[in-house]
Amino acid sequence: MSATPRPLSPVAALNRLARAGADWPAPALEVVARSAGDPYAVLVGTVLSLRTRDAVTLPATRRLLALTPDAASLAAADEAAIAEAIRPVAFHRVKAGQLRGIGAMLLAEWNGAVPRTLVELLRLPGVGRKTANLTLGLGHGLPAVCVDVHVHRIANRLGWLTSRTPDETEALLCEKIPRRHWLRINALLVPFGQVLCRPQSPHCSRCPLARHCPRHGVARSR
Repeated sequence: MSATPRPLSPVAALNRLARAGADWPAPALEVVARSAGDPYAVLVGTVLSLRTRDAVTLPATRRLLALTPDAASLAAADEAAIAEAIRPVAFHRVKAGQLRGIGAMLLAEWNGAVPRTLVELLRLPGVGRKTANLTLGLGHGLPAVCVDVHVHRIANRLGWLTSRTPDETEALLCEKIPRRHWLRINALLVPFGQVLCRPQSPHCSRCPLARHCPRHGVARSR
């Protein structure tokens, strides 16, 4: 019988991942935020990222920003031109309509600026909690917990919490992890989930948290 894993607090786990993952590729939206330094770029990039791989999201975001560098140009752009610029992101035609609507709403209600509250961001077309929280965190530098499929899976897998939905995970992480660490959660767990702690066949033998994971060896247990 294997030994019971020694518990590791979420903050200690994040610290360990920060050291271990120094060479892991940054998520696409981190790259967008660093290069553009603009909440608008993060917002449109996050919309494009939904159901889309990073390898597709990043170049599509760059093409769209070249075509529509601000809310005014996005609102004025032809929807078909937006759709063509963002191909092959998932649901590119639907997202083209949403993006044009976002540009128009930003222009009409916030003079082209990206709002700084969750409630306001959630009013924008196609914007859910993941998009809004990433925009707050990466775009505005405000404390926010963004829960995507990686964060939801890993937080449950490591035993930090037990939840059924990303919204439940977000609420529990906000309770369990101090506010000053919120921005690190998505930034560290996304590359960890892409490189090691994958949904299927995770690389447990190379995981820096293996000794503390109640699901260590999950690949062999299926």
